[in-house]
Amino acid sequence: MSNAPPKVNVAIVGVGKIARDQHMPVIAASPQFELVACVSQQAAVESVPVYRDLPTLFRACPQVQAVALCMPPQHRNRYATEALQAGRHVLLEKPPDVSVEGVTELRSQATARSLTLFATWHSRFAAGVEPARRWLTERKIRAVRVMWREDVRQWHPNQEWIWEPGGLGVFDPGINALSIVTRLLPGPLSVGDAELYTPANKRMPIAARLHLSDTDGVKIDVDFDWRQTGPQSWDIEIDTDRGTLRLSHGGARMQVDGNEVSVAKRHEYSGIYRHFADLISRGSSDADVEPLRLVIAAFAQGRRIAVGSFDD
Repeated sequence: MSNAPPKVNVAIVGVGKIARDQHMPVIAASPQFELVACVSQQAAVESVPVYRDLPTLFRACPQVQAVALCMPPQHRNRYATEALQAGRHVLLEKPPDVSVEGVTELRSQATARSLTLFATWHSRFAAGVEPARRWLTERKIRAVRVMWREDVRQWHPNQEWIWEPGGLGVFDPGINALSIVTRLLPGPLSVGDAELYTPANKRMPIAARLHLSDTDGVKIDVDFDWRQTGPQSWDIEIDTDRGTLRLSHGGARMQVDGNEVSVAKRHEYSGIYRHFADLISRGSSDADVEPLRLVIAAFAQGRRIAVGSFDD
């Protein structure tokens, strides 16, 4: 007989690219979760029933214990509030909300109901991030450079919501880099200045340059761009008093002074769901807002620079 605890029944809300590419395959392979339903107003899913909204889901499937919210961020707070009020644990795709205050309120609701709220940052679960963090603990950081350049047509085809307020534009992938940097560097970061390059026919930036610093005055130069063609770049370089660390492939690979460092292979979303299961078992929440805080500060302080129209 197996002594494994019963699986947590989970529903996915928002059946788009990230749900199909990441959440569904990981849940299907998970020993800790069982996908029992989805919520979508348009999509169909072969393996489980699909409902149009959360109240209908909870009436039809009272066995649902947790929801994974994968819809655009502009709508996550409302759905998360509904789920928490209905007594369900909540996993939030990144970014967790359009405001820091929204996440803080959700966490208070979860705590008051002894539920779990997990605001995920999938790039923190990349294979090289924790080894890099351990390597940095014994070194003095001198400078940080972030180069996060990709082709929006490849990674976000026909997703108009991403150009609307709350969709974040190039900060949707860029916040992944900030989630790694805020995990690696001790202490809070602040935005010195920012330039936001916004196409004439869009409301959100297609590129951004940020200049950040930490409490020790370490400079962090950030380059986000959605117009990259050819090889894509998801790289972070950190100069220290004892060598230069480089994380590439979105944190999956680690080098020190140009030499590859062996790291155990990790699937980001498998790590997310293992952590979610652990949080539920302990009755805890994890809702860090630092990456979101930096993005909001960049929008508040950034200088808008108009560029040519962009058709995606």
